[in-house]
Amino acid sequence: MGGIVIWGSAFITIICFWILAKLFPTSDLLVKLDFLSRDQTWIPLFTLVAGGLTGLIDDFFEVRGRGDYEAGGFSLQKRLYIVGAIALFVSLWFFFKLDVIALGIPFVDDIAIGWLIIPFFILVTLALYASGVIDGIDGLSGGVFMAIFAAYAGIAFYQHQINLAAFSAMVVGGILAFLWFNIPPARFYMSETGTMGLTITLAVVAFMTDTLGEGHGVFVLPIIALPLTLTVLSDIIQICSKKFRHGKKVFRIAPLHHHFEAVGWPPYKVVMRYWVMSIVFAIIGLIIALIG
Repeated sequence: MGGIVIWGSAFITIICFWILAKLFPTSDLLVKLDFLSRDQTWIPLFTLVAGGLTGLIDDFFEVRGRGDYEAGGFSLQKRLYIVGAIALFVSLWFFFKLDVIALGIPFVDDIAIGWLIIPFFILVTLALYASGVIDGIDGLSGGVFMAIFAAYAGIAFYQHQINLAAFSAMVVGGILAFLWFNIPPARFYMSETGTMGLTITLAVVAFMTDTLGEGHGVFVLPIIALPLTLTVLSDIIQICSKKFRHGKKVFRIAPLHHHFEAVGWPPYKVVMRYWVMSIVFAIIGLIIALIG
């Protein structure tokens, strides 16, 4: 349940700054430090905490050995329903409250898709949630998510979405605190309470930095989050290969990071190389977002 460190520290930080700003409204410093705003941070904070709490309940039942399968916890189907329900609520908010009806594409005009933004957001959220299986080696998921949210903090700041940039940077800080205890040999594990909150919130931040911020946050998501993209694709490829090629595998083990372990890479090498690639592609995605 180490993911509590991430969303718990983020929630406490943002609420404390909000309370201090309300208690001392004449302090310019405290008012500027308050980055809880309806137009930029309410929704990502909601998804971070809602996803984190849902994952926490799942982790609790798994540890206690109760639930829909022998190990405890929610079944995959129920978790997908929960993530889908949260994504549906957020997508409706985007469509009806924030009038999000288009996607930003670099170097060309935005593409208006109207109400299709609702199912598209749900699909993106579910795909990102599926990538949460990257939390399989000590230190791996924390480093990957840290690079991704740092890139979106830069994008939001460039687009003058200061509160969203502060929120994303705060998440990075929470991940760094978690990583202190997750570096091998890990004492904390991110588990469902961390991955569910982070993946759903990542979808929100990507859409917030898209046409709402006059940017291209969704377009660059597969680039910035390439390790997550490859994780999902490796699972899909493995499943399809086994189904349509009479049980034959493409990877020794899926998802991809476990394949590298199976071919002889020690866990620390997998983690370090994922970190390097995460930083590289986060920078590439950031550059595309800024010049597009």
